[in-house]
Amino acid sequence: MSAGGGTKAIVAALLANVGIAVTKFIAFLLTGSSSMLAESIHSVADSGNQGLLLLGGRRARRQATPQHPFGYGRERYVYAFIVSIVLFSVGGLFALYEAYHKWHDPHGIDSWQWVPVTVLVAAIIMETFSFRTAIVESNHVRGKATWVQFVRRAKAPELPVVLLEDLGALVGLVLALIGVSMTLITGNGLWDAAGTAAIGVLLVAIAVILAIETKSLLLGEGAEADDVARIERAIAAGPEVERIIHMKTLYLGPEELLVAAKIAVPAGASADRIAEGINAAEARIRAALPVARVIYLEPDIYSAAKAQAAATPAAGTDDGQSGH
Repeated sequence: MSAGGGTKAIVAALLANVGIAVTKFIAFLLTGSSSMLAESIHSVADSGNQGLLLLGGRRARRQATPQHPFGYGRERYVYAFIVSIVLFSVGGLFALYEAYHKWHDPHGIDSWQWVPVTVLVAAIIMETFSFRTAIVESNHVRGKATWVQFVRRAKAPELPVVLLEDLGALVGLVLALIGVSMTLITGNGLWDAAGTAAIGVLLVAIAVILAIETKSLLLGEGAEADDVARIERAIAAGPEVERIIHMKTLYLGPEELLVAAKIAVPAGASADRIAEGINAAEARIRAALPVARVIYLEPDIYSAAKAQAAATPAAGTDDGQSGH
C-alpha cells in the first residue's frame, strides 16, 4: 500500500469525523438523546484514532539506529493496535454503559425534535464521503482480492482500519437514526436505549476484528505464497545457484520485507564467483519484489544426505507430545 493513499484516506476520515462530532454533541445537548451521545463519543474516538494513525506513520519513517537496526516500520502496527483498544473502550464500552443507564431511565425527546434526525442525515452524508475515499484508495492496491481478504492480508494497517471504522460509523449512524426516529414516533425512550446498545455491540465487534488482525502483524508475518514463489524463482533463475536449501521471510514494516535464505552453490566455486552470484541473486529478488529491501543469502554446499538427516525426527521423539 502506498503511504500517500493511506494518508489521504486518514485525512478525509479525520476531517469528516471532527465535523460530525461537533454536530452530534450539539444535537445531544439540545435533545438529551443517548444515541446522539454514543455517536458523539464514537466520532471523537474515531478522530483520535485517525490522529494516532497519522502519528504512527510519521514515527515509522525514522531512520534505523544501533538499538533498532531494522528501523521503526512496525510502529505503524503498534498505533493501529492502540486504535482497536480505543475503539473498544471509548467507543464500544461507553455506548453499552450509556445504553444500560438509558434503559433503566428511559425518556423521550421532548425538545428540538428535528435536530437529531437532521444531524444524523448530515453525518451519514459526510461519513459516506469518507468511506468512498477509503474505498477508492483501497482499490488502487487491493488487486483481485475480496474485501475480506484485503482486510486480513494487507500488510499496511491504515486502509483496513479506516475502512472498518467508516463502515462501522455508517452502520452506527443508521442504527442511531432508527433509534431516534422510533423514539420520536412512539415517545418511548427504550428505542433510543436499544439503538445505543446496538451501536456499542457493533463497535466492540469491529474493535475485536481490528485487534486480531493487528496482533498478527505485530507478531510478524511472512510474505504471501505468491510473493514467496516469485522470490524463489528469482533466486533460482541464475546459474550460480543450484537450489534453495531453505528460506524465510518477515515483514519489518508494511513496505519492507526481510528475506533470509541458505542457497546451494557449486562445489569448488571461488569466493569471487560466490560473491558475484549472491549480488546477482539479490538484484533479481529486488527486481521481482521491490518491497524486499533487506536480503541475507548464505551460501552452502548442498548434501542430500545431510538434508535427509535434518528432515528426519530424532530417535525417541513423540510427535504427539509436541507443544503446539
